[in-house]
Amino acid sequence: MDKVRTPKNIFVQGAISPEKIATSIANHSTKTEIGGHSIFLGQVRADQKEKGEVVAIEYTAYEEMALQKAFEIREAVFAKYPLTCMHIYHSLGEVKVGEICLFVFTSSKHRKAAIEACSELVESIKAELPVWGKEILDSEEHVWKKNS
Repeated sequence: MDKVRTPKNIFVQGAISPEKIATSIANHSTKTEIGGHSIFLGQVRADQKEKGEVVAIEYTAYEEMALQKAFEIREAVFAKYPLTCMHIYHSLGEVKVGEICLFVFTSSKHRKAAIEACSELVESIKAELPVWGKEILDSEEHVWKKNS
């Protein structure tokens, strides 16, 4: 009987801590069928804008819709690649420059599937997930961010 997957909460309040990332990696050391991991870490940049420099991004989401869309993205990638594990974490709330706002972690028996799946996940998340970022500038202006 196949395991039925259900939507998982991918959201983390504030920045994703180095400890959370390290723990997630360490938790996979007992899964000895894994031969490769691929990790993407999205970090807030100090972009220069017309009205000032970015000091933080405040992320908001239509959570119910975002969780359903994340579930659909996960399922499509699981169906396409022979993965052992997949983890997605996205920040909500304020994340300062230099902090991590997106953590995508894929694992598989061989590296190629993990790398390709991780890349596809990141692109799908950026293009399809109803999450918005408002850039907070050092001039105290706020500008809605456009994904690129």
